[in-house]
Amino acid sequence: MVNDRDDASKWVRTVVVPAAGMGIRFLPATKTVPKELLPVVDTPGIELIAEEAAAVGADRLAIITAPNKQEVMRHFEAFPDLVETLESRGKQTQSEKVKRAHSLLNPIAVEQNKPLGLGHAVGLAESVLAEDEEFFGVMLPDDIVQPLTAMEQMVAVRNKLGGSVLLAVEVPREQTFNYGVFDVQDTSDDLVKKVVGMVEKPDPADAPSNLVATGRYVLDRKIFDALRRITPGKGGELQLTDAIELLIQEGEPVHVVVHSGTRHDLGNPGGYIPANVDFGLKSDVYGPALYTQLKKIIADYEADGCA
Repeated sequence: MVNDRDDASKWVRTVVVPAAGMGIRFLPATKTVPKELLPVVDTPGIELIAEEAAAVGADRLAIITAPNKQEVMRHFEAFPDLVETLESRGKQTQSEKVKRAHSLLNPIAVEQNKPLGLGHAVGLAESVLAEDEEFFGVMLPDDIVQPLTAMEQMVAVRNKLGGSVLLAVEVPREQTFNYGVFDVQDTSDDLVKKVVGMVEKPDPADAPSNLVATGRYVLDRKIFDALRRITPGKGGELQLTDAIELLIQEGEPVHVVVHSGTRHDLGNPGGYIPANVDFGLKSDVYGPALYTQLKKIIADYEADGCA
């Protein structure tokens, strides 16, 4: 799937990143450090998201943040004093790492005063889109996908088929109760499915497929009208899946791209630790030593009868 980036009207220009959560599953670390700034090896998760957004041509990152989480926005500042100190000491590699986030794209803060659901967070982004932006991207910072081409594929599907496009991953059917599951129909492309419905956390026996939602969306601007018309659910939260389901019911095209790469869930320690191992092993700096250490750790673990 190939997209013409020279035509701005056909490309994603704004990526919305909901980042107003409390990071409860990472307490006590997130008492003072926003979850989005926890590092994967040495790079905060929010910077990995920005890197992915920039890689597909976006020039604006609309970060939905809580009033007490301004550190997330500060990460994208220039830090000239720190850069000057590092460069005066000959630490050019570290200086380039510090400057990188500031150079990726333009961050915009959108405050969400109360955590009223993903749908509410996405709805707040309407005010920062240009009038001629017919669609936009959403990247959930808990989800890290590799390679960085998933959104490019999704935009290409949007340009060909219209409507909204989501990213799906395959999971064992017995795990479908943890996810929003897509009810799909085949298309002429094996990696693209038409969505005819969504079921939130079904019993595995009732799951319509083993394709589940992950944190990447290319949403038509019509999603904002749908969000205004759905009813808040438990806790007064607006669910994005409810608005997407409404669009499907009204005949709007919704498709998924089946992701064939890797996905890491940074939203809980059980996913965050493997992400660090994966990124660490692939690091030219840390990979060789980490590989040796991991083999010893596993051997000791098995020798102790823990396996």
